[in-house]
Amino acid sequence: MKPELSEKIDEYIKNMPSLPTSVAKVLEVCNNPQTSPADLNHVISLDPVLVGRVLKLINSAYYGLSSHVTNLVRAIIMLGINTVKNLALSTAVMGNLAGKKDPLGLDMEGFWRHSLCVGVAAKLLAKKRGIDPKLAEEYFTAGLLHDIGKIPLNTVLSKEYMLTLHEADMERISLHKGEEKTLGLDHCAAGAMVVKAWKLEGAVGDAIIFHHSSEAYAGNSVDVLYSVIAANRFASLGDIGFAGDRYPDKIEKSVWDALGITQEAFAELEPMVNSEIEKAKIFLKI
Repeated sequence: MKPELSEKIDEYIKNMPSLPTSVAKVLEVCNNPQTSPADLNHVISLDPVLVGRVLKLINSAYYGLSSHVTNLVRAIIMLGINTVKNLALSTAVMGNLAGKKDPLGLDMEGFWRHSLCVGVAAKLLAKKRGIDPKLAEEYFTAGLLHDIGKIPLNTVLSKEYMLTLHEADMERISLHKGEEKTLGLDHCAAGAMVVKAWKLEGAVGDAIIFHHSSEAYAGNSVDVLYSVIAANRFASLGDIGFAGDRYPDKIEKSVWDALGITQEAFAELEPMVNSEIEKAKIFLKI
């Protein structure tokens, strides 16, 4: 990539809307292994919107509780610290970036629907495979944010990105390969810059950086990463939303084997995915 273009992207990422102070504090607190629900309660209670979202989640049909939970500490204990962290992160990012549009490159409405689909599909896959519900929210957030690196490329290099989309279509190659070929930088590399700027440690950051290069991954979040990879292909092949990738890479059999599910069985989730996308749109206020 030309140095001047790289500098523009770097400058844009530095000036991206920062995470709200309360959310940044939630991430900081949650990254401390010694954090307790009481610690998290102290931070969240200062943000009425976040309090409302936590209580809305625990009382949603997804958890199917027989009685209404109104106590924040109890809600945090029941949801788990990781779930609350990812709820705070995903709602903050969507609130900051979901409304941004650029007519030259990607259509952002289609982009966010694709992102929602990947998040929802990854979470449903986790649920189908018996993953602890307290961990399932991380699958959703990782899927929701996996393509976040496309935003700086689409915004800063809108004309070049429009040509990249076109050339990837004409050559029938996956978009990330088209980005590397025409821009010298793919959305995973741009995403890595966002991960660093926003301190998105763990599975979410790993999914952003490695969802097109799982063979190079040596971290501890393989299950989340593979689920996002599978969900990403599901969304692309099913034309649920559009994030610019008409010819997604095939997934190695080892990924499906590790997940313990076939591509055909995953496709059976589609009716549930569409329903959950609409619920998520309402929940995240898109």
